[in-house]
Amino acid sequence: MAQVPQTFFDALAVRTWCGLALEALGRSREEIDAINVYPVADGDTGTNLYLTVESALAAVEAVFTGHEVGGGAGAPSLADTVQAMAHGALLGARGNSGTILAQLLRGMAQVLAAAGDGGASSLGEASGEASGETPHSDARGLRIALRHAADSARQAVAHPVEGTVLTVASAAADAATGAEGDCGTVARAAYEGARAALAATPGQLAVLERAGVVDAGGRGLVAVLGALVETFTGERPAAVAVASPVPVAVAAPVDGEHARVPAESLVDCLDGAADLEEGGPAFEVIYLLEAEDAAVTRLRERLDALGDSLVVVGGDGLWNVHVHVDDAGAAVEAGVEAGRPYRIRITHFAVGDVHTTGGGRPPRERVQRAVVAVVPGEGLAGLYTEAGATTVLARPGEPPASGELVDAVRRAHALEVVLLPNDADLRHTAAAAAEQARTEGIRVALIPTRSAVQGIAALAVHEPDRRFDEDVVQMTSAAGATRYAEVTVAERQSWTTAGICQAGDVLGLIDGDVAVIGSEVTATAETVIDRMLQAGGEMVTLVLGDEAPDSIAERVEARVREVYLAVDTVVYRGGRQGSLLLIGVE
Repeated sequence: MAQVPQTFFDALAVRTWCGLALEALGRSREEIDAINVYPVADGDTGTNLYLTVESALAAVEAVFTGHEVGGGAGAPSLADTVQAMAHGALLGARGNSGTILAQLLRGMAQVLAAAGDGGASSLGEASGEASGETPHSDARGLRIALRHAADSARQAVAHPVEGTVLTVASAAADAATGAEGDCGTVARAAYEGARAALAATPGQLAVLERAGVVDAGGRGLVAVLGALVETFTGERPAAVAVASPVPVAVAAPVDGEHARVPAESLVDCLDGAADLEEGGPAFEVIYLLEAEDAAVTRLRERLDALGDSLVVVGGDGLWNVHVHVDDAGAAVEAGVEAGRPYRIRITHFAVGDVHTTGGGRPPRERVQRAVVAVVPGEGLAGLYTEAGATTVLARPGEPPASGELVDAVRRAHALEVVLLPNDADLRHTAAAAAEQARTEGIRVALIPTRSAVQGIAALAVHEPDRRFDEDVVQMTSAAGATRYAEVTVAERQSWTTAGICQAGDVLGLIDGDVAVIGSEVTATAETVIDRMLQAGGEMVTLVLGDEAPDSIAERVEARVREVYLAVDTVVYRGGRQGSLLLIGVE
């Protein structure tokens, strides 16, 4: 269905582009994953690009929502919107190609934000300021933005390699530079330049030529640029086949579609790629890092000596670090020395991956059943993992997107999956993820757990050998029989169901509602537990956050033991989970 074309690059154009790019990557994700052979043939480039753009779009939508709630007229500013896009992509960047795409978007945002703020003299024409309209960027600004994006992405990669997404981005910028006309003309020129460069990638990179495929990251960028064309013209670019040295693996990198590689041919391709890549690093390490520029410069040097595929993107004190290493701990330690690393993801190119085995082993069979759970802290992530669950870490203020949950379901590699969102606000996100996983042939049951303590109760009665429906019923019953509470600190004055609280007050929430307003953490926790146990209970679960007082567990345990003789207490360390204390009573 044709879109209403945008004339200039303004906030609405950014929103439209992000939405169309996500749709394009959604259509082509599986095909991009299938041709992913460089730098590691781990089959996730399409998924990583999708998750990166999904995070960018979520940040843009948040800006529009905030503008509407604040009573602003029209649309938000171009500067606010593109900066949100870049920040969202930086936070959600996954994998090598996703990290590079985040830097491409950041490079564009730097130019477009300056234009939107009136910096037209050096970065492109800004219009509308004299008349009071929302500032925007024109075709000249778009040309400069594409050039700056390609250059900044290349600078972010420790050792740029031709025949990759960097080559495709540079070709797009070159083609855009020579284009005259409106934004639609510039976008189409960039797209055509990228498409031509993509077709040439097998001749620039031996692993691609041997596999008979184009570069997966470049293929994803072509899809994103195709969405840019659709944003400004209202027309999706027509599909054009791209020649490949191996006819059975022909790619069609246009219109968000890609010719599927026959399974037997893909096995041969990956075998060949593995021969070239065998012996590479064993781990992919990704983390966000709060650090100063000088510290990041030293970090680059240290990580470059530890491994390969090093990409460090970002700025203004926040960075996304990606590297392949044999010593994952050393890569994380380097981040600790540079600043504060968080949202750390370590992926092992495990036995059976073509990266480490040369493709000689058959793919591992799916297990019958698995549990996927969202958890709020590292401590609980370890607890759930020990119990056999695949976890998704949710940082305070950073809930996972549906694509990240789908990715976790895939990683579980099971025929049947029980999904535990462990947060009432994630119900719709988890439902969307479950529906997507079902379209891929995975049987998914969503148990609407509203707290991690309910998830613990469900996991405690999980039996993989039981019939799926029976297992789901038992887990749902256990979760439903567990009341949940949390103790936290109020950030601002507000009305609650227990009265008016002030910033700094200790709040006790029971089943999602504020029930106690106190001044001291342990006393508030004891009051909350007393109220919960009035209705009975056999087990109290306490999950302590990093900032909880050291004495709270001992005092609460002693009170339960003295006042409620038949009630047991179990204590876990949750890590940085947002709340001081999570409480479950079952």
